[in-house]
Amino acid sequence: MNVTIYHNPACGTSRNTLAMIRASGVEPEIIEYLIHPPTREKLTALIANTGEGSRALLRKKGTPYDELGLDDTSLSDDALIDAMLAYPILINRPIVITSKGTKLCRPSELVLAILENPNIGDFTKEDGEIIKAK
Repeated sequence: MNVTIYHNPACGTSRNTLAMIRASGVEPEIIEYLIHPPTREKLTALIANTGEGSRALLRKKGTPYDELGLDDTSLSDDALIDAMLAYPILINRPIVITSKGTKLCRPSELVLAILENPNIGDFTKEDGEIIKAK
């Protein structure tokens, strides 16, 4: 199974998701999106493929979200995408792509729904939370 993760190694949720992917037996393609941000075309496709909408992929914490006034609900999807392209830190993470779909994996265990082998056993996140095998 080909798996791609839009990853920020400074993010615990992103690290947990990456560890879960690896525990499933897959070594994913890792795109550190702060170093290699997606193009407009790719970001638009990611948003569409998650089915969540552009606002759902906006990160607020630790970003210029407030300074840019991105809480304004009258802003168009294009305006939100422009902001994410100008400030990639605004793109929420991790976003994972598999043959089963594209998903914003917050919380990290959401990745299990799109892995070919989600049976990774009990998994302990960095914060000590245990995800029980089903």
